[in-house]
Amino acid sequence: MTSITSPAKSHHHHERPVPAIDGERWLQSFRGIGGSTNERTVISSHTPLSGVGNSAPIIDYRNAKGIASALVMANCNSLPLDWAARLSVGGINMNFFILKQLPILPPDAYLERSGCNERYVQLVVPRVLELTYTSYELQGFARNLGYEGEPFPWDEERRHRLTCELDAIYAEMYGLDRSDLEHILDAPEPGTSFPTLKNNEIKEFGEYRTKIHVLEAFDQIQRGENPKIEPRFRA
Repeated sequence: MTSITSPAKSHHHHERPVPAIDGERWLQSFRGIGGSTNERTVISSHTPLSGVGNSAPIIDYRNAKGIASALVMANCNSLPLDWAARLSVGGINMNFFILKQLPILPPDAYLERSGCNERYVQLVVPRVLELTYTSYELQGFARNLGYEGEPFPWDEERRHRLTCELDAIYAEMYGLDRSDLEHILDAPEPGTSFPTLKNNEIKEFGEYRTKIHVLEAFDQIQRGENPKIEPRFRA
């Protein structure tokens, strides 16, 4: 737990309380403020052990915290789940009662085999590890997953591809076909699914690259192949 040095014990008048942070502990939170005008509605992340406010509610687990949090975080951040959330959130608040009603997949689903014949847990966890463990501050999370290596470098292009691969994996887990996935990614007006994401990417890259990469990864899985960019760590 976080401990605070008592000011009464300080020998210096200007010394402030200093939090003692346990680097082996970490939290999983989700963003309490969202909205359909943002690129994503549901955003979950791992953070070092620290104080949080009510805009970052905490999710905890009784068993297998590392694996469970990796799977739930990837699910929450996936486009198929986000599409469902956009139909459920009327305002900007992502309350617990909304999160609990979203179609988050049960643990048993990850033991099923994907179109590329690997169990979903083997596809999801290594990607989450690489996307999350970019700083020693989250070493505890990496160790919980059995990974003893160094933090992964921050590579924007690779991170985007890994995220798109996860979107494609979850599309298959939800039983979507290609036309379903195309609709979720880029529904025609007036039901446009992710207009801010699409417009931002077209402005920056000249194309809706998330749609291109998610469909590419989905097609690879349907052909019995792993998505092109393999994670450096395998479960």
